Amino acid sequence: MAKLPVEKMRDLERRFGEIEARMSAGPDSETYVRLASEYSELQPVVTKIREYQKVNGEIADLEVLLNDKATDREMRDLAEMELPEQKERLEGLEKEMQILLLPKDAADEKSAILEIRAGTGGSEAALFAGDLFRMYERYAAANGWKVEVLSSSEGEAGGFKEIIATITGRGVFAKLKFESGVHRVQRVPETEASGRIHTSAATVAVLPEAEEIDIEVRAEDIRIDTMRSSGAGGQHVNTTDSAVRITHLPTGLVVTSSEKSQHQNRAKAMQVLRSRLYDMERQRADSERSADRRSQVGSGDRSERIRTYNFPQGRVTDHRINLTLYKLDRMMIGEIDEVVDALVADYQAGQLAQLGEQGR
Repeated sequence: MAKLPVEKMRDLERRFGEIEARMSAGPDSETYVRLASEYSELQPVVTKIREYQKVNGEIADLEVLLNDKATDREMRDLAEMELPEQKERLEGLEKEMQILLLPKDAADEKSAILEIRAGTGGSEAALFAGDLFRMYERYAAANGWKVEVLSSSEGEAGGFKEIIATITGRGVFAKLKFESGVHRVQRVPETEASGRIHTSAATVAVLPEAEEIDIEVRAEDIRIDTMRSSGAGGQHVNTTDSAVRITHLPTGLVVTSSEKSQHQNRAKAMQVLRSRLYDMERQRADSERSADRRSQVGSGDRSERIRTYNFPQGRVTDHRINLTLYKLDRMMIGEIDEVVDALVADYQAGQLAQLGEQGR
């Protein structure tokens, strides 16, 4: 097991104390909100550091008692009973501390943009894309997150050819970032008279939602076109020119939004564009580090097949961590915690192994 970074623990405690003092001093509201956000991030870590230090101190006291020839028999017996328990407790705390002190992904606390696109499989792929969207929508609801559809294109038999939505809440990206990739489904379509199993797929991309502070989009780098959407006249007569398409000239990225309000469309399209540019920047930085980077679940390639949903067998398999669960029905109603937690744990194990190698 890698040694705990004692100096880093001291720095975190020191910073926590500074934040407490500054919050008590009554700063302006903007500063207070910023400090409160950092305070809430540090609090669980510092609480665990203090618990670790307390147990370490108790072990030291017990060892002093046992090494002191003047300690009476009764006290010695009590110390001998308590010492193994405290050492076991310390070992558990060390494991928790190592995970808490792992390098943080700056985007983990952010909200996310979810993009789902039907892949191979025609109408069945679009229906599956719809099933995936509802799965994430229910998972979001269970976590108290808000889902807002930014744009969608429906499939001919239902579902979606493409759907883009924001999922707003704290820590959304940390939970959903490993969902990016190709999701494959194996099932008998309702239209299949012979009962033959079809295989189709949908691609999922989860991007951290970028704010203006994260990525700057210069006015001269974009072209904004307004397009005529398919309004039918009457009550829609004022909204037929509402669709907006934004082209980012340096990268060629194109984002469209075609809800009723042109002003909202522009804001939503800019939101997606910023997030895609931010994601491109993160991917570029990741690939520069990837030569010696083994702590990633899968390759991070969006074209990689990551999971198979086999309906006849009620089975879900995540190919990156060789996890198979026979609870497909529960997953499709949003109960995906077991897979999400396993992916996060695998990622953390990879980071710990990497730190252990660096510490040799």
